[in-house]
Amino acid sequence: MPPPLEPGPILDALQENGVRFVVIGGFAALYHGSAHITQDIDITPERTPDNLDRLSDALRQLDARVRATALDEPLPFAHNARSLGAVDVWNLQTPHGDLDISFTPAGTTGYADLHRDAIDATVLGVRVEIASLADVVRSKEAADRPKDHLTLPTLRRLLDEQTR
Repeated sequence: MPPPLEPGPILDALQENGVRFVVIGGFAALYHGSAHITQDIDITPERTPDNLDRLSDALRQLDARVRATALDEPLPFAHNARSLGAVDVWNLQTPHGDLDISFTPAGTTGYADLHRDAIDATVLGVRVEIASLADVVRSKEAADRPKDHLTLPTLRRLLDEQTR
């Protein structure tokens, strides 16, 4: 069973290491007013070598391990900038909860696309960029997963209220 989500330490480690990233997914939806609970933090980092070095440092600080649904325990995770950037999605577990890294979330072209309309926010005392509500909706629509079908009506209503 994964540890309960404590987003503060995860966001803090990313910020302390100077990682450029945008918070996406369910946690971003929560920020925008969704009542749907999320069990993880999803991010899209900038995919430059320097940023991937910083991300690797943050993941070591967080003692991140690879989440494997078929196993009871996460797997050890040796990584560097090159290995991180070679994979599009990482599903990780930290002592502070699950962290999912998606370099190109569904419906987007990645960090620059999401960064353009991201909102600067302070979450649990940490300055972060949160994907815009329109980008969260766009990505969830493109992903077309059953869990997204549950949250999309609420997110579309919030977006409609936001754009009025």
